[in-house]
Amino acid sequence: MATDTSLDRGTRSTKELGKAAVSGWLGTAMEFMDFQLYSLATALVFNELFFPDVHPAIGIIAAMGIYGVGYVARLVGAVYFGRMGDRIGRKRVLFLTIALMGVSTTLIGVLPTYAMIGIWAPVLLVVLRLAQGFGAGAEIAGATVMLAEYAPPRRRGVIASLVSLGTNSGTLAASGIWALLAVVMPREQLLEWGWRLPFLLSFVLLILALWIRFSLKESPVFEQRPDVQNGVAVSRTELRAEAESATGAAQSTIEAALHQRKGRAFFLALGLRFGQAGNSGLVQTYILAYIGGIVAAAAAVGPTAIMIGSIVGFVTVPVVGLLGDRFGRRPIYLIATALTAVLAVPLLIMVSSGDEVLTIVGIVVALNVGVLSLFSLESVTMAEIFGSRTRFTQLALAKEVGGILTTAIGPVLAATFTALTGHWWPLAAMIIGYSAVTFVSAWIMPEVRGRDLVQLQDAV
Repeated sequence: MATDTSLDRGTRSTKELGKAAVSGWLGTAMEFMDFQLYSLATALVFNELFFPDVHPAIGIIAAMGIYGVGYVARLVGAVYFGRMGDRIGRKRVLFLTIALMGVSTTLIGVLPTYAMIGIWAPVLLVVLRLAQGFGAGAEIAGATVMLAEYAPPRRRGVIASLVSLGTNSGTLAASGIWALLAVVMPREQLLEWGWRLPFLLSFVLLILALWIRFSLKESPVFEQRPDVQNGVAVSRTELRAEAESATGAAQSTIEAALHQRKGRAFFLALGLRFGQAGNSGLVQTYILAYIGGIVAAAAAVGPTAIMIGSIVGFVTVPVVGLLGDRFGRRPIYLIATALTAVLAVPLLIMVSSGDEVLTIVGIVVALNVGVLSLFSLESVTMAEIFGSRTRFTQLALAKEVGGILTTAIGPVLAATFTALTGHWWPLAAMIIGYSAVTFVSAWIMPEVRGRDLVQLQDAV
């Protein structure tokens, strides 16, 4: 393992590090708040506002379909902005992604409804949803890369975990705003104009985020890359020519990057992603529907459990980051995934018990052990696995491909299996399966704690 022991390499001043941390947290919070605002609006009002001439069930399906196109756009955005970030720098791309996300979300708040312009209303909604997803596809990956490349090696895990806390912040903020509107506004006012307020209020966060990112300096790792000249990464042909003229360690570094076998690090990262993303899709999406429809728990049980679990996560995430810095990424990954698998059956028994307290405790534990702890580790480990030349692109792709394969497909499979069996055991089996994939990936990956992030080549 190559370790960065320099005091200056890969770090900035405390003030600049703090600004990068706020930037990463705020961007991730905006991403998850924007998507949560839309998902709640989809469930509450969008079927009536944009699809009023169809059966209510069809309207909900259509609104959910528009929600889904955002995930397709995320994958495209991961490729486009990831490659741009590896070539021209992290700062400029992160400014673009948050601007695209924020403007798209704000404009949803001023959209005319179906009653105003007919079919063009849902068409415009699709366009804005695509733009929102296009920017979001590289936002959390870019924020993770930027913060990991800013942080001192010995504190990289806990500092990079701050990006993960943005997910809790955004989800809680969006849920709180919609809950407040539902309480204080009559249904008629909510449909008439109240639904616009959450989207318009997001503009305030956008201005703050743009101001912080405009004044943020470029990643020190990007600036120190041997393949970057005048702020732009050179082509592979130019890099090969540079390797011929370089000597000593510089030549070895460039040659290693040029001749590295591609794909190993990506598939390892994809395996690490399976546990977090797969468990998230089950715990935060399907299990809520499961306890409402099959267990017949009160409607407030699921949201209450997620809210409590998210609050507990403000402790879980940085603690796991600290443990990763102290003991290494591999052992903490192995412990967290093994514990998730061992607890899967007893936690599902609790969730399916019909007792509200046991159900809430089961979801809170599952969320923190099987989702948030892995998210904390993922934030820094993926950045350390990849070399600096393609780190942004590979990290963004691993996150989005892993999300599509698990978070998007997992709840559908879970619903099918539980319907066929009439039992909770398929859910436990899926959690064990997702965790096993991540366990094996963590077992075979090299320890990357403290790796020199300036290296062009991947860790494997």
